[in-house]
Amino acid sequence: MLKPFRGSRLVDGLFVFAPLSLALSFLGAAPLWVFVAAALAMVPATRLLAATTESIAARSGNLGSSLVNATFGNAIELLIAFFAIRAGLLDVVRASIIGSIVLNILLLIGLSMVAGGLKFKEQRFNTTAAGVSSTMLLLAVAGLALPSLYSLTQRAPPLAMSEAVSTVLAFIYLLGLAFTLVTHRHLFVAPRVAPDERQPRYGYRAATILLLVSVGIIALESHLFVGAIEPASQELGLSPTFIGLVVIAILTNLPEHMAALTFARRNNVDLSLSIGLNSAIQIALFVVPLMVLISLVVGNPLHLVFNPFELVSLILAVVIVNYLSSDGVCNWLEGAQLIAMYLLIVIALFFV
Repeated sequence: MLKPFRGSRLVDGLFVFAPLSLALSFLGAAPLWVFVAAALAMVPATRLLAATTESIAARSGNLGSSLVNATFGNAIELLIAFFAIRAGLLDVVRASIIGSIVLNILLLIGLSMVAGGLKFKEQRFNTTAAGVSSTMLLLAVAGLALPSLYSLTQRAPPLAMSEAVSTVLAFIYLLGLAFTLVTHRHLFVAPRVAPDERQPRYGYRAATILLLVSVGIIALESHLFVGAIEPASQELGLSPTFIGLVVIAILTNLPEHMAALTFARRNNVDLSLSIGLNSAIQIALFVVPLMVLISLVVGNPLHLVFNPFELVSLILAVVIVNYLSSDGVCNWLEGAQLIAMYLLIVIALFFV
């Protein structure tokens, strides 16, 4: 029986950084140390979140499992975004939005294809599901780009424009859920290409309790992490935007990466792709509108105006994953190409 998430004790040992980060913050230590300790503490917490999420998802179908993984993974994104919005770090929030979408559709899917491709010569997936997800991503690109294009050609768009775009994105997301889970569910049922012998690591009750514990730890560490972003970025010589696009994106998407890699190695790349695409779609069509709503409640309105480089990165990511997912077959080279595209974006970001 496969036992994912029972990794090295070293990762679990990083839990020591949870109380350490609290102590450093309480004692007034340098923000860089608080920043690093909080980031390290989130690693085992997200690992626990991934383990409990999989135990809950194991009781769902293929599609339900991918939605559970993506939803709880994006809870981390929301927690960090909430504290960043409250602190007025709106550029960091916008950067983390783009970073998370690009990371999920390039790095997560790319690593999954490589992980599965090194074990199986070719892996097949549901082209119908991939096609619907790709169209949703193109719609998300259009929605996120319009306020930015308005600002480039006219002036700063009114907040009402971002609110209206967010409303439309949230509405089409709900329609997409109805399409995949209710009216056309039969189109998204992919046959398992290998028997799934795994047993849930935790019972439902234990998984639920541990899920709440992990989310609580992540919420606390997110608060400490966000509070140290600006001074830490100055000491590291990195822009807050780079931290949002790369560092926060990686931290907030660790659970999905862990789950997707596990499923790809089981020759269930359908679920791996579904996790990556669903996570990106949820961020663009659900998390973003929720962030805009939260920003209005907090009193720091979030305009959906991204810089040109962020938009170009998003468009390139969606175009290449659209092309590679069109034939229903993947291999390790296609995964390497997606990873290479992500690395090119990160390298460029470092010098921007």
